[in-house]
Amino acid sequence: MIRGVYRQHGFDEIETPVMEDSSRLHAGLGGDNEKLAFGVLKRGLTPEDLAAATDALDLADLGLRFDLTVPLTRFYATHRAELPAVFRAIQIGSVWRAERPQKGRFRQFVQCDIDIIGEAGPLAEVELITATQAALVALGLGGCSIRINDRRILAGMLGHWGVPAEQQERALITIDKLDKLGADGVAAELAELGIRTDGLAEALSTSGWELLRHPPEWLDRAAYQELIDLHAAVPTATLEFDPTLVRGMGYYTGTIFEVAHPSLGYSLGGGGRYDGMIGRFLGTDVPATGFSLGFERLVDLVELPENDGAESIALIHDRAEDPAALVALKTALIEQGKRVRLEPRVKNLRLLLDQLAASGFTHFASVTAATTPASLELKPLAH
Repeated sequence: MIRGVYRQHGFDEIETPVMEDSSRLHAGLGGDNEKLAFGVLKRGLTPEDLAAATDALDLADLGLRFDLTVPLTRFYATHRAELPAVFRAIQIGSVWRAERPQKGRFRQFVQCDIDIIGEAGPLAEVELITATQAALVALGLGGCSIRINDRRILAGMLGHWGVPAEQQERALITIDKLDKLGADGVAAELAELGIRTDGLAEALSTSGWELLRHPPEWLDRAAYQELIDLHAAVPTATLEFDPTLVRGMGYYTGTIFEVAHPSLGYSLGGGGRYDGMIGRFLGTDVPATGFSLGFERLVDLVELPENDGAESIALIHDRAEDPAALVALKTALIEQGKRVRLEPRVKNLRLLLDQLAASGFTHFASVTAATTPASLELKPLAH
């Protein structure tokens, strides 16, 4: 369903390898996620190599991708001459992070990404938010909101606090913990870094779309005006301005966004503009923006139908029956639009029927090699 909505909005699907060069995964653009990347040891290592290594990364030349954006930038840098001037990509695939497994966090999970490369204007953000909102509505998740901010606003806030450039990324990591630590906890951790926090409470409580009437000193007005224009351009989505929204990736350069659901304490996905990232690999800056949804987090919320609408039939047979005849019967029923599974008869038939019902099957029948679709005696499965 997600894939279908994205294709309706003009995106084309690509597939990238699950492994990337270790140097690319650790290029300083992935934020804390670089620390969570799984490495793949070099081939042919000797015990002496292992003993001499002072850094685990010295032993790895490849790694599993921790997101789909880094592989996309390499794909674009390799195939740029063959791609349209504005490239709209879909990627749906697994990524890996060395997380501590807990609710909403996994070591392996699926991301559903859309990206627009080559569009420098706000049209990219408008298209991405519109397509993402359409996907959420198609899944029946109409209660979601999208928090938005801009890295330039965050930079202005840090500059107002006098945070030196070398400490800004560390300060952003702390601000990103607001949901966990609260305002007082964030202030205390920033104070430990030697960062003054006057005005912090004001920044954390700032919200709404009327801010330009009484703008705080740290507000980047140009960036904020762009967010206001974006809000007006996407009337179908619930956009909420949040000046403390950070997003963990180090490659974001402008607008950032995150999907919130009222029943969850974590996001369903997010993204933003990363104009400087492709230039690191291509040597020429190319504007780029992306939005990602977390598949497993969506599954926890979406009420999936018990079956796809087709009649689902289990054909229970003795093991001695002719396989060719059984498959011919199954094929004939499939051609009628039914979902069909062959099941050998077992002693505990009740347990088998319960398992079939739990798997979404609606009917069952006992069959032999002589059974035809017309002579099939279907019985309903209790759900």
